[in-house]
Amino acid sequence: MDFARFMNKFNEIERQLSPTSALRLSFDNISPETEEPPDGKRLWGVPVPPFVSDKVVSWIEEEFNEAPIYYNGNSVLKKVENVRMIDRYNTKNPTVGTLYLTATHLIFVEPDSNKETWILHMHIASIEKLPLSTTGSPLLIRCKTFLSVTFVIPKDSECHDVYTSLIKLFQPVSINKLYCFNYQPAKDDFPKNAGWDFFKLEAEFKHMLVPNDNWTLCSMNEKYELCDTYPRQIYVPKEATTLMLLSSSRFRSKGRLPALTYLHNNRASICRCSQPLSGFSARCLEDEQMLEAIRKTNPNTDYMFVVDTRPRINAMANRAAGKGYENEAFYENIKFHFLGIENIHVQRASLQKVLEACEQKSPTMSAFLNALESSGWLKHIRSILDTSSFIANAVDKGVSVVVHCSDGWDRTAQVCSLAQLMLNPYYRTIKGFQALIEKDWLAFGHKFSERCGHIQMDAREVSPIFTQFLDCTWQLMSQRSESFEFNERFLLILHDHVHSCQFGTFVGNCEKDRLDLKLAERTFSLWGYMANHLNEYINPLYKPNVDESIKANLAPQCIKFWRGMYSRFESGIHPREPLGDLLLDSKEHCNSLEDHVQHLTKRIASFKNYISKSAKKLQDATTTTTTTTTTKVTKETTPNEINDNKYNYDKKLSELSAADDDHPLKATNMSFASLSLNAEQTSPQTLNEEISSVALDWKSMRSVTNCSCSTPFDQFSKKIHCWRCGDIFCERCIDKSVALPGHESGKPVPVCRGCFRQMQKQSP
Repeated sequence: MDFARFMNKFNEIERQLSPTSALRLSFDNISPETEEPPDGKRLWGVPVPPFVSDKVVSWIEEEFNEAPIYYNGNSVLKKVENVRMIDRYNTKNPTVGTLYLTATHLIFVEPDSNKETWILHMHIASIEKLPLSTTGSPLLIRCKTFLSVTFVIPKDSECHDVYTSLIKLFQPVSINKLYCFNYQPAKDDFPKNAGWDFFKLEAEFKHMLVPNDNWTLCSMNEKYELCDTYPRQIYVPKEATTLMLLSSSRFRSKGRLPALTYLHNNRASICRCSQPLSGFSARCLEDEQMLEAIRKTNPNTDYMFVVDTRPRINAMANRAAGKGYENEAFYENIKFHFLGIENIHVQRASLQKVLEACEQKSPTMSAFLNALESSGWLKHIRSILDTSSFIANAVDKGVSVVVHCSDGWDRTAQVCSLAQLMLNPYYRTIKGFQALIEKDWLAFGHKFSERCGHIQMDAREVSPIFTQFLDCTWQLMSQRSESFEFNERFLLILHDHVHSCQFGTFVGNCEKDRLDLKLAERTFSLWGYMANHLNEYINPLYKPNVDESIKANLAPQCIKFWRGMYSRFESGIHPREPLGDLLLDSKEHCNSLEDHVQHLTKRIASFKNYISKSAKKLQDATTTTTTTTTTKVTKETTPNEINDNKYNYDKKLSELSAADDDHPLKATNMSFASLSLNAEQTSPQTLNEEISSVALDWKSMRSVTNCSCSTPFDQFSKKIHCWRCGDIFCERCIDKSVALPGHESGKPVPVCRGCFRQMQKQSP
């Protein structure tokens, strides 16, 4: 209860009523610490006149015990009417609607169009309260999903309330306050443990035939004593001794010694580590022996590359802090390369300039291109791809590579995973890409919570490292779309949920953090969620096993600005329907029809078999009856006798008719409808349900602008067909998946709520 508001109201009531000692006594005894509620005709234990008590209690109930407000199942903390939403394309005609603040979302509802804008608190990157204007108090919200929107709230006090509430909600102080620890799916789509056991590091290395004669599992990190940011299971050269491992760990920044991350089928490997603590002259004999042991695991060549992903000048500057890079004089048979990827601070500033370019009010072509060029973003993307290509080409030619940056969890993760993406088609599948993220990003300690700003911490640690990895993946997909099983939507979902903290998959900075937080027990997994939506992520152009390895085209004109990521909320610059969505929709329609054809083919074969058997029985029965009748007629008379004697003719005709009474066709008077069509005794009603359960014609996506619930479709709204009726719905209206009777496969497919209810009624 707001004590100040209560006291103001109490004073108002006191002025309206005749003063009494009891009322003054009750006033004198009220304090903010008092917690006892009004009871009967006493206020906090002090007797007062009934009319005073009733008025105070009535006001308290009206003011503080009002019914809670809910919107779409979410408890509303604050509701503000007549809010204007402005984006940079709609400054002259802003949308007026209602703003709802819940514990997890900020929701703007446009009453005229029923359009809803949902902003997850964890997606908010910054909130800025702009100067008061004649129309109200503006609140500028920028999101990690690259949505930028301004809400103009009529009253400054209401704007301040929303602002202060969002400041507390969008970046919790404690990691245990994140959304994932309270998230519950709207429906029981998947159990909490689904997805947590999809990937095991040991199984991933078994795919590479590790352990083997050259590589072995190291047990020294079982309790994270060797390196607390590495996985418990690390693979090292079989020749590496305990002393070599311990000494190399001490000689490397953060204890991140060289460890295997990928073994190619030609026995060339990719190992990763952090920079050595070499300073200007320090050396470690065991670390030198460790790298030599790695080189010897590959008998194809007598040398190995060590790739430092930093610019040479940065590595030299680190020497002054006692760090640096390997001295070529101390490491034999090793070739060093500096490949110049900038640090996290440069990347953060670069992305900020990209957003500023995208947020220009009325940009000209030259203004946008100049702003994009000055950001350096595409140059950084090309630099990452260039380094990854160097590693992939070396491994493809049979040369092993050791990769590091400063601490080995940012640039190293980027280039190692991208090199594997180029080398191995397995990592270009949905399952393989998820496994790649689990291995090279999650297990090897990329600091997701710090780089994504999940909680309140040093803002200088935030950097778009994983976003760049997804951008580079998209660049490769754009150049070689047939080589990837997944589509652009898959990458966007990954990006958004890395920041949403809706699932526990990307919470924490390393494997040890996630075990300490017991995320597998307390939160849902993103992989479990995505497993239920795999059909949305399929690339219809994918051709498996087309290429063993792929190469990136690094020509400047081939490095593109990813409009679908950074400008996805800007209306008017995207096609009405992405080509990939149209192709995927057509493929799903074909799959549905093929499944239905298989079912009908099987049914027809079953009917033919049954009818053939029934016809044979009828033929046998008819033959037997005809033979018996003919015998009777032959024995008793001849045709001439019948013709000569009308009396005998009529008599014999009656006998023939009587003999025919037991004929099967006449006895049963069968029709096709009464026949049992197959061995399963299929009824005509069941057959009709099977045939009508599959939509033969699907509604065209081009003619649909709104869902049946009136929700408008924009360029990035997922339009989903109901496989039963063929109509188009939004994601919220088509949240059911069932097996259709007319499909042979029996796989659950999307159906709308209306069709789902009809099928529930029809089921026995």
